[in-house]
Amino acid sequence: MKSPSATLLAEVRTFRQNHPEVRYVDLIALDIPGHFYGKRYPVEMLEKVAAGSPLKLPQNAVLLGAQGGLFKIGDYCFNDGDPDANRRLVPGTLKPVSWESQPLGQMLITSDGTEAPIEFEPREVLARVLERLHHKGIHPVVAFELEFYLFDKKLDDGLPQFARDPLSDDADDQPNLHIERLSRFSDVLEDMAQTAKAQGIDITVITAEIGPGQFEINFGHCDDGLRAADWAALFCRSTRGVALKHGYRASFMAKPYLQFPGSGMHVHVSLYDGAGNNVLAAHQQQPLRHAVAGCLALLPHCMPIFSPNHNAFRRLGGTVNAATRASWGFEDRDACVRIPESDPRNLRIEHRLASADANPYLVLAAILAGLEHGLETRLEPIAPLNEDRSSGTDFPVDMLDAVRAMQHQSVVRDKLGAEFVDVYCENKRQDHLAFQQEISAREYRWFL
Repeated sequence: MKSPSATLLAEVRTFRQNHPEVRYVDLIALDIPGHFYGKRYPVEMLEKVAAGSPLKLPQNAVLLGAQGGLFKIGDYCFNDGDPDANRRLVPGTLKPVSWESQPLGQMLITSDGTEAPIEFEPREVLARVLERLHHKGIHPVVAFELEFYLFDKKLDDGLPQFARDPLSDDADDQPNLHIERLSRFSDVLEDMAQTAKAQGIDITVITAEIGPGQFEINFGHCDDGLRAADWAALFCRSTRGVALKHGYRASFMAKPYLQFPGSGMHVHVSLYDGAGNNVLAAHQQQPLRHAVAGCLALLPHCMPIFSPNHNAFRRLGGTVNAATRASWGFEDRDACVRIPESDPRNLRIEHRLASADANPYLVLAAILAGLEHGLETRLEPIAPLNEDRSSGTDFPVDMLDAVRAMQHQSVVRDKLGAEFVDVYCENKRQDHLAFQQEISAREYRWFL
């Protein structure tokens, strides 16, 4: 068996042979708000890193706010000297970039698996949850679904404009689910799908959604939770790049239009034991009930993860299939936790609450923590919506309330890590307060 460095070195050398035109490779990782940060490396230097040379980036790059600024969080950022922290290359993620004007490559990097992983790095948070489940003999299989909008490339006084229909040059301003929309936008959608596949992402179903210019992409079920979240993160990056190449903007913003549905991140999760048996289906599906109950119990305390910004809270309620309370149901898209119809082998939950711009590593970590909590404590869920349409428990619908609900919840701190929870909550609190530091035109109209 090859050593990790030998495997990585072979990957880099094969890439260089297949793509001799590529001179630089972007080494990228996801920060807390879900943005990629990193460095552009000459490809020959990448070969040295693959062979074992250290790869270091500032630790506090993970803490950047939504606009890239640094907040004082405990001793981080301003009292710690801004230290470097080791990263490693993620095997299998070195791929060509086709949407830039020059030949490039990209490769994921992470601190998980290093000698001193960063406790609040999103990928490391998920890695710890998965490792704990694996030690318990539980192996998740995961599939993400992501909704997004296409807009015209040009903004109108900073506001998005409807995507132009390439056949008629009219605005695609009619909300519908028509298959013809897939045909009208087939060039850009096909490029998005093929580009994603070139990144190693298992793309399956493409759907025209209800909102004007809104689409949904489904990914294949994956037995590696980290890879499944990698796919979701990388898809967002490549899709935005491909859209610009075609004269559009692609956005995973949670609620770009008040009058139309928001964009969500739906996550399907099933759990298997070491023998390949579906844990949720055992004992007349009693573990499924426990898992659902655990998800619902932690959901109100993980809202800053599922709705990571001010706009994401706008998505909750008031439109199609967007829950306003923590609820569950069989084949019910109004529920936060939906149980799709399936055979026992494929029995799973579909967690539907997160917004499309949420951090996929953290969303999956929070969902798995809820499942684990329910299985451990054998919780019983509230009535499903199929039995009681008013069933559900309240969750915070404001960022500051959500942060308070998350920060001191003992189970969340235990499952996701106390250091991560403190850092994440303060990051969200500071981001929210910074967002408020601008007087809008509406305020002048109302109060001047």
